[in-house]
Amino acid sequence: MKLVTFLQTDTEKIGAVLADGHILDFAAVEARLAVDMLTLIRRQDELMPLARDLERKPPEAALVKEESVRLLAPVPRPVSLRDGYAFRQHVATARRNRGLDMIPEFDLFPVTYFSNHLAVTGPGEVQVQDHHLERLDFELEVAIVTGRPLKNATLEEADEAIFGYMIMNDWSARRLQMEEMKLSLGPCKGKDFATSLGPWLVTRDELDLEQTPKGTTLHAAMTCRVNGHPLSEGNADSMHWTFAQLLQRTSYGIQMKSGEVIGSGTVGTGCLLELNGSKVTDNLWLKSGDEVVMEVEGLGRLVNTVVHVPERLSDMPPHLVGGNLPDLYAGTPSGEAGD
Repeated sequence: MKLVTFLQTDTEKIGAVLADGHILDFAAVEARLAVDMLTLIRRQDELMPLARDLERKPPEAALVKEESVRLLAPVPRPVSLRDGYAFRQHVATARRNRGLDMIPEFDLFPVTYFSNHLAVTGPGEVQVQDHHLERLDFELEVAIVTGRPLKNATLEEADEAIFGYMIMNDWSARRLQMEEMKLSLGPCKGKDFATSLGPWLVTRDELDLEQTPKGTTLHAAMTCRVNGHPLSEGNADSMHWTFAQLLQRTSYGIQMKSGEVIGSGTVGTGCLLELNGSKVTDNLWLKSGDEVVMEVEGLGRLVNTVVHVPERLSDMPPHLVGGNLPDLYAGTPSGEAGD
């Protein structure tokens, strides 16, 4: 099922995208489904059978034309938002471009960091301020949403806890990121201004999944275009660490809940930092008005437009006014910006 959250006459609703492009508005015909996406996920055993029954025989009264509504992020208010570092090609290339050897710890354990679950956007405009535009980057990723509580999970339990998958664009302000990560913290302000998810949250039964000893692998081609120009191309099955392994590590010693989002990290070729460093692109960075289109097989097409929101000089952190931009490709012992 391809689940969506959408606005219709200023009312937030959830539904499913049908094969003919219509959206099935759950609440229009089933009062028990007049809930948000987090509630649907938490009460999936009770509510998903109702949703699937409606999808099999969608009532005419519940059909909405997609162009008549505004799609939001499928999970607009996740319980938490983490991002991983799971694609070896991206990590190795980004480090090589900065004159660094591949870090051996990458092969020992998967890692994630917390991002800002309160700055999630869906398709459409992504608003950025002045200093976000100083080397603004996209990151082509896949994300999962947990559907079951987890603590000290086995790989099997972690896989079973995955409710669904969606596209994730982990927007990155590379200047801010480089500044703060020299202090061995971050990414913080380099990442926390926006993360785009969508357009759909796709349940596992709809996807090309393969069970492996490391956990489930998703086979799905991934691409990104900027203003119509193809820049990134990869496949979700090239993840070195599976989502089950990310969840197993993340759930160690803590109680995870339904509705937490974890990104895969950037697929190989999946950001301008990597492409510029490899000389595939020539110091190309995003600017206001640029359209970024990400497509992942089975997960849809996430379209965003960068929109600049001017700020007053007094709003700028003092060190940024007239500051010098560090070399993004110069490796330092404490400076990292590979994701």
